[in-house]
Amino acid sequence: MSGNTVTPPHTSSCAPSRAARELSLKRSEFDLAVHLGRIRTLPDEGGGGRRVTRAEIDRLLGLPGFPDTLRASVRAVGTGDGAALMDVPATRFTRLARQGVVVPVKFYLNRYRAVVWLYLAEELRQFAADGNNAPLLKGRTPQPMRARLAAGLDLRPRNWRGRHLGFLLRQAEGPWQRAGALAGFLDPLQIAEIVRDPYERSHLHRFRPGPPAHGTPGTPAAHLVEKITTAADPDEISWLRSDLERTLEEARNHRPAPRPSPKRAAPYPAMPPNPASPRPADEPEATDEPERPTRGLLSWLRRRNV
Repeated sequence: MSGNTVTPPHTSSCAPSRAARELSLKRSEFDLAVHLGRIRTLPDEGGGGRRVTRAEIDRLLGLPGFPDTLRASVRAVGTGDGAALMDVPATRFTRLARQGVVVPVKFYLNRYRAVVWLYLAEELRQFAADGNNAPLLKGRTPQPMRARLAAGLDLRPRNWRGRHLGFLLRQAEGPWQRAGALAGFLDPLQIAEIVRDPYERSHLHRFRPGPPAHGTPGTPAAHLVEKITTAADPDEISWLRSDLERTLEEARNHRPAPRPSPKRAAPYPAMPPNPASPRPADEPEATDEPERPTRGLLSWLRRRNV
C-alpha cells in the first residue's frame, strides 16, 4: 500500500442532524442548545453550515446525568407552564413578560396565527427562587409598571431580538458577518440609507440572516414574523444603525466588498457609427452623387471589370 493515506473529510466532526441523534436531542432542542452556547459548533470549511466536533460530542456525553441534564437546560415552556413553574397566575406571568422581567428565548405562530412565546424553564425557576423577586411575584404590581401596561407596552419582541442578536454575533466569523447580523434587524430602507454603495449592499445581504420561516413569503403569517424581527422603537433603531455603521467601517478595512473588474476596451466599436455623429477629419465630404460601395468583395470585383 502507498504510504500516503488520504483522510476522509469530516472524520473528526459531524453534521447537526447526526450530532442531535447522538446526543439524544430533538432537532429543535439541539438548535436551542447551540443558540444558548450549550453545544459548541464550528463552521464547515466546505461552506455547508455548522458542524460539531467529535471532541465536543464526547464532552457532552460525559456530563453528569446525561442526557437528562442537557435536555433540562434547553427546556422551553409557554405561558401556562411558565406560570406554574413560578407559582403565579398566567395573567401575572404575561404582565411580567410584557414588561421584560422574563425574556423569551424563541417564538412560533400557532394555527390561528397567534404568537406563542417560549421561555427557558431553567431561567424561570432561578427567577422564582431569588427572594428579591418576591414582590413582583406576590405583591401588588408597581404603579409605573401598571402605567406602561395600560399604554400597551410589550417588550417581548424587542427582548427576543436582543437575545437573538447576541447569538448571531457570537456565531459571526468576521466583521462582514457581524454587520450582516446587525442588518438583519433593520428594514431595507434603513439599510439603503446607511449603505449607499450597491456593491457593498449586495455583499452585506449575503450575511444578513433571514427571519424564522413561518409560512409562504408575502402571507399574513410571514408579515407578522417580519414585524417581530424588525426593530421598531426609535432608540433601538438608532443603536442598531450606529453599530452597523461602525462595524461596516471595520469590514471595509478588513476586506472591501467585491466589485466587478473593469471591462477591457473593445478593439472595434460594438455598433456602427451614428450617422449624426461628427465626421472624422480625414473622411471625404458627401456629394450629391449616389453612394457607391468602396469596400468588400463586390466592390473589388467591380473595379476589376472596369
